[in-house]
Amino acid sequence: AEAVLGYDLLALCLRGPRAELQRTRHCQPARRAAPRDGAGRARPAPTASCRPQVLESCVAAAGFSVGEFAALVFAGAMDFAQALHAVKVRAEAMQEAADAMPSGMLSVIGRAASNYKVACAEARQHCEVLGISDPVCQVSTYLFPDGRVIAGHLQALEYLQANARKYHFIRTQMLPVSGAFHTRLMEPAVEPLAEVLRDMDIQKPLICVYSNVNSKKYMHAEHIRKLLVKQVVSPVMWEQTMHSVYERRQGTEFPYTYEVGPGKQLGAILKKCNLKAWRQYKHVDVLEEEGEAED
Repeated sequence: AEAVLGYDLLALCLRGPRAELQRTRHCQPARRAAPRDGAGRARPAPTASCRPQVLESCVAAAGFSVGEFAALVFAGAMDFAQALHAVKVRAEAMQEAADAMPSGMLSVIGRAASNYKVACAEARQHCEVLGISDPVCQVSTYLFPDGRVIAGHLQALEYLQANARKYHFIRTQMLPVSGAFHTRLMEPAVEPLAEVLRDMDIQKPLICVYSNVNSKKYMHAEHIRKLLVKQVVSPVMWEQTMHSVYERRQGTEFPYTYEVGPGKQLGAILKKCNLKAWRQYKHVDVLEEEGEAED
């Protein structure tokens, strides 16, 4: 990773500074590299976190946002170094787009009565009153039932926080990110990523990999190139992806599911989307010591 990125990613992850690690240009490559380490730790046979031959018997993969690159590398569609270079270009272009406009992302837990479309429309109207032309405020991530991330101009997000009760939001929290990812405010990042993907050797995945853009399986190399670019400015359909991955006939057993990488957030989301599938869920910790993995 250091050779591809041109800086010591491991040192930045371990020693910081935290503010620099949280910048998009560094955070995305760090998240991209960590799942590879976790997949390596899943390879030795049985641990508390995995089962024998779990990699060889895997039938499907999915990655959240930049994690799609990790899923595609795992599925044999991309080379690790090439994918990390593409993430570097993506992250730097998205950082530049974020720096050009005060924007962000707001995590929202709502109720059945919450109307996110209306809330976003009224937040945009508020921005127009403030003199912001063509404001952006939209759902950028579908996490789980009544769990959303809304992204756009900071003034719009501040309006939603101040009027949370009006829209039946139970909880709102600003995310520690520098921009409105997965909205059209990221359009300046589209062409740089498209250019680097055009030069990459991409293969059809050896196992099913599900796209964030439409929650469907990637079909071939050009399909991957097209949707990875579209993903930068499109909502992450993670809740829908969970339904696609675990759709099966009544009575059919659910597969084992492994979350590889830092944190257990995707497992928590799976529990809210499909409790029966979550019961077969395990987490592979990238910080687990080799000795512990062999116990």
